[in-house]
Amino acid sequence: MTTPGTGPTPPDPPAPVLLTEPAEGTPDVVTDLSALDRASRRIAEGRGPIAVDTERASGYRYSQRAYLVQVRREGAGTFLVDPVAVDDRVDSLIDALTADEWVLHAASQDLPCLADLGLRPARLFDTELAGRLAGFERVALGTLVELLLGYRLEKGHGAADWSRRPLPVDWLNYAALDVELLIQLRDALEDELRAQGKLEWALEEFEALRTADPAPPRKEPWRRTSGIHSVRTPRGLAAIRALWETRDAMARERDIAPGRVLPDSAIIQAASVNPADEQALLQLPVFKGRAQRRLAGSWMRALRTAAQLPKAELPDPSPPADGPPPANRWADKDPEAAARLAAARAALAKIAEDNRLPVENLLQPDLLRRTCWQPPADLDTDSVAHTLRAGGAREWQITLTVDAVSTALKTTAG
Repeated sequence: MTTPGTGPTPPDPPAPVLLTEPAEGTPDVVTDLSALDRASRRIAEGRGPIAVDTERASGYRYSQRAYLVQVRREGAGTFLVDPVAVDDRVDSLIDALTADEWVLHAASQDLPCLADLGLRPARLFDTELAGRLAGFERVALGTLVELLLGYRLEKGHGAADWSRRPLPVDWLNYAALDVELLIQLRDALEDELRAQGKLEWALEEFEALRTADPAPPRKEPWRRTSGIHSVRTPRGLAAIRALWETRDAMARERDIAPGRVLPDSAIIQAASVNPADEQALLQLPVFKGRAQRRLAGSWMRALRTAAQLPKAELPDPSPPADGPPPANRWADKDPEAAARLAAARAALAKIAEDNRLPVENLLQPDLLRRTCWQPPADLDTDSVAHTLRAGGAREWQITLTVDAVSTALKTTAG
């Protein structure tokens, strides 16, 4: 039916095609060096970019190692490599994967565990990051594949325990499908970025991601214990620290996720209640279980150690912040800085909207806060560009934002 003046009603787009297994069937898992050598030769003889993915066991294991590496290349097929089975001796794979660009989705999650195996890309294309720069609101792999390629990937095993052996067939299908369409998705996103004039921006971002240094270890990782804000005394924080460190040592030794040794909620409760002895500790809900009863002596030793610390060794309830204070306190601490930040945020939001970009991809929020809290001595564009560059901003970001940030830094409180 046609409404006068509007033309024919366009047909509904076809429903996405559900993929439950790879087109070439479920790949065998590569579990010995001979099979790995054969797979590596086939990958090296393939053509074009190489799709790469990993599966870890976050939430189950202490380590963030790769328990499965998925690789696909045109002319070669898909390969599922078990690095544990070959004692991480993947030299032939290292050689094969230097042949061309890697394609990953959310590469920052996979690159560290791949680097632990000696696998590092010479060039990189990140389909999640590409989707963000192209202005897609949702950039999960399944979403982009459905939007751009018309296929739907079956979900369900991303958070599974990939250290399990043998791996079920449906898990292997899930893992293989993660790289099945990654090359086609890469090509579709490259076309979209080129059409929007953003391809060079994306290439800068990919190279920055590829060459980024590993994140430094946190100075006091125990302070990230969930619920720690409810404990305010130095002695209570010392108890949290002692329990956290005891748990961490156990988890590392047993290669178990720390939360499976003792949940954060139990650490907070024990530090808050401060039980007088082991019997009192065992009355707390989590500690009543059989596993915790066996470890009760270790937990009590940690609590007693914290209780006996001299005051000079107690943690500071308000440690000095690495960087500016939370932005919601700026108006009281430094109204001029608050005005600069408000002006900069408004200007960047407009630039991001005009360019169909998430504002956090236009300029890192932390870099913007630091720059507004402590601006350069000179507020001309050259000085501001130098500050942004020193803070890690890419050239395309500086080009888009330097004038706006320079102007915002001259804002004064009204």
